[in-house]
Amino acid sequence: MASLQSSFTARPTIPTTRIPPSQLAVTKRSVVSCSGGGVDRRNMLLGLGGLYGATSLVPGQKAEASPILPPDLSTCDPKGAWTTKGSEVVVLDVNCCPPYTDVQTDYKLPRVTKPRVRPAAHRISKEYQAKYELAIKKMRELDVTDPDDPRGFTQQANIHCAYCNGPYDQIGFPGIDLQVHNSWIFFAFHRWYLYFYERIMGELIGDPTFALPYWNWDNPRGMQMPPAFDNEKSPLWDINRDPTHRPPALVTLTITNPPVTDPVQIVANNLTQMYKEMIGDVESAIDFMGDPYSAGNAPPARASGGSSEGGSHAGVHVWTGNPNNSNREDMGNFYSAGRDPLFYSHHANVDRMWTIWKDIPADYSKDIEDADFKDAAFMFYDEKKNLVRVKVADCLDHRKMGYKYEHSDTPWMAYRPAQRAVPVDIKKLSKNANRPDKLFPLKLNKTVRVLVPKPSKGAADEVLVLEKIVADSTKLIRFDVFVNDEDDKPQELDRAEYLGGFTQVPHRARAQESASDLRLNLKELYENINIGDDDSIVVTIVPHINGDEVTIGGIKIIPRVAA
Repeated sequence: MASLQSSFTARPTIPTTRIPPSQLAVTKRSVVSCSGGGVDRRNMLLGLGGLYGATSLVPGQKAEASPILPPDLSTCDPKGAWTTKGSEVVVLDVNCCPPYTDVQTDYKLPRVTKPRVRPAAHRISKEYQAKYELAIKKMRELDVTDPDDPRGFTQQANIHCAYCNGPYDQIGFPGIDLQVHNSWIFFAFHRWYLYFYERIMGELIGDPTFALPYWNWDNPRGMQMPPAFDNEKSPLWDINRDPTHRPPALVTLTITNPPVTDPVQIVANNLTQMYKEMIGDVESAIDFMGDPYSAGNAPPARASGGSSEGGSHAGVHVWTGNPNNSNREDMGNFYSAGRDPLFYSHHANVDRMWTIWKDIPADYSKDIEDADFKDAAFMFYDEKKNLVRVKVADCLDHRKMGYKYEHSDTPWMAYRPAQRAVPVDIKKLSKNANRPDKLFPLKLNKTVRVLVPKPSKGAADEVLVLEKIVADSTKLIRFDVFVNDEDDKPQELDRAEYLGGFTQVPHRARAQESASDLRLNLKELYENINIGDDDSIVVTIVPHINGDEVTIGGIKIIPRVAA
């Protein structure tokens, strides 16, 4: 491994600077063309081999099959992490770029003899905790003894920053960010990320059976920060967490303002959220996984993400990060999330949700056969410091990757909201509601009610669409949506009238993210609210955090098209 280590190239630390928005265009990375100076991306792309194809060779054009390709690490932008303050763009003192080597191979999953078992973090033994702490300790030591070792703690944390905050261009599309959130590649990327992270820990402590504990926040017994992470002297400690959320504080999978304080209501809201994002709101694989994302697409906006990503996943990120930090570091911002060891246990449970959802009976297919999904690919360093390419198709069965999850009960599966006994009086309720043509486009700086016509009477299979949502990607944003709600209790989500919400974890998008539509399935909610033969509904939109940073272009109800 000495020769490979010697080929790593370190990158300099970038000091904090302020860039006026008018000059932002000229600060983009120097390699912006497939011709002329710098790297010839067409030749490099062809060098990736047949498996990763010669698709999207000409910037701005798409072939019939255009999967997201693994990034070119040599062109990673060391100034890739930035945020905004007022009207200024602030480059953070962070270099997310990994060490570079031109030695790259296609990864082949090793033969599985005995699967690793990922335990629930709140149940691990003292012996297991000691082993876990030793692994993280050794990763942190590499930060000092060999900062360019890709297995080091900071280098592993930087993986999330690099793939999620804009340092990489899409191959063949200069100037277009590669983003692994808010689309159908979200689950697969993070599964591969944890896979190698887990194997690196096992390698460093000499135990290939070691498995990453998962934070069991979907079960009431696991709805606290696991005790192993709450020791200030432990390598698992991170000072950049919300200091008010140490145990016995209960995690909130949804965000309300003011926050819910009643423990019973917190658990009820959490279980409701889990039921809705796993079962009640999901009518297709795309609903759960996220929208399609192909080469040449602009970075997907939050509304394009799947039900789990935008639900419990985002909620735990926000709950854990420190609101006293300017960018809610660590867990509250994509660029810094990987610096908290708790991030990996959080995402282990996110991955567990994928495995559970696959086995929940449904009247739709759980598989996505599109080549743009299956052939999407990423780059990671393995436990031997080899740079490897991996594909989505090779991670769809976690058992073939050699791990499984310790069982934990899922009480949320039976947590569908109770049905209303009597339908609401829509004529009475609509007296205080706006008409869409009088309200939109809407700056969401206060709670609004709007009367929305339905294409069909009664409990039809329909979708509520909040159109052309534009939001500042650097801001935490949360709003909720209720239907035919008479009670005006936005902190209580375990009610028939709660339709869903929108949570955005702050991140950087170098180019302006396109406006996107938030689609919320109405079929089960109609049954829950006992809609009768009404031909319209009253929709209530409740901003909780930074609603004034959100613009909604319109609202409508459409028939759901089966995926």
